[in-house]
Amino acid sequence: MIQGGLLHWLIDLIKIVAVLAAAGILGSWFLREVRRTKLSGKPWYTPYISPPGLLIFLALLLPVLAWIVHQ
Repeated sequence: MIQGGLLHWLIDLIKIVAVLAAAGILGSWFLREVRRTKLSGKPWYTPYISPPGLLIFLALLLPVLAWIVHQ
């Protein structure tokens, strides 16, 4: 049986790895959209209004919204 402290450390490590993996997947998806946009000659802002661009924007905006709501 795993001790309590070690179990909490392991769970925290799994959470960190999951967040980093999700960020890597989202970043890769966004970069793919940027490359696709450049190759097709679309306007520069097109990747930012694609699904990965909007998800990144929401992820950056979420702490600000939480702060505003908390006030």
